[in-house]
Amino acid sequence: MANKVEVKDLLEAGVHFGHMTRKWDPNMAPYIYMERNGIHIINLYKTAAKIEEANEALKKIAASGRKILFVATKKQAKDIVAEKATAANMPYITERWPGGMLTNFVTIRKAVKKMASIDKMKKDGTFNTLSKKERLQVDRLRAKLEKNLGSIADMTRLPAALFVVDIKAEHIAVKEAQKLNIPVFAMVDTNSDPRQVDYVIPANDDASKSIEKVLALVTGAVVEGLSDRKSDKDDFTEEGNETAAPVAAPKQEAAPAAEAPAQETPAATEE
Repeated sequence: MANKVEVKDLLEAGVHFGHMTRKWDPNMAPYIYMERNGIHIINLYKTAAKIEEANEALKKIAASGRKILFVATKKQAKDIVAEKATAANMPYITERWPGGMLTNFVTIRKAVKKMASIDKMKKDGTFNTLSKKERLQVDRLRAKLEKNLGSIADMTRLPAALFVVDIKAEHIAVKEAQKLNIPVFAMVDTNSDPRQVDYVIPANDDASKSIEKVLALVTGAVVEGLSDRKSDKDDFTEEGNETAAPVAAPKQEAAPAAEAPAQETPAATEE
């Protein structure tokens, strides 16, 4: 089972610390427990319930074999997202969001194919026939593509969902997903509008401990969904093998038939 959501663990990770009260978005009011020292405190019981709701949906998507694209380009989140998404075998964007990543996916796929063609050139020796200057240019292009698109090289079609850390920072990604009716799961802090996403996880989206805790829980659900998919596939294969067990054909006098085909909580979020 995916990790159970414990309010105590969320508290220790500082998930409850929101932004300063003067920076709040009124639409986050239902998720705010109180105000303390000029900072909004998030209701962690609601956070836990929302994480469980999101996890159930993410688990089903993963079990269906579809991809969930994780997005976080802010400094304190990018390494955590890259690590957790890789462990869950899901694509991610942690560098600059490529404009049109979703709405112009065909062009993005062409860039990924360009990266693959460069790799092929290096394998078949074509790369070595280029001049020194051309090789340098190709290497630079390959490095740039790898940095921006390397993590989505295996994503051959649009993702079934987005998971976003900080919808204000990743507003372009959220808008593209909205245009294509791709559901958005997101960590939403008290300074953001939760109406922009389909699955809201009210949480501190600035502190690395908070981000790591929430990502660990949601990717745990994704891994569980992938595991269920593998189990279902194995069961189906075993049943298929049993059904397809060879049966001796009765002897016939006529011509033979044709053969069948074979601790203290951390500081509040920064401004």
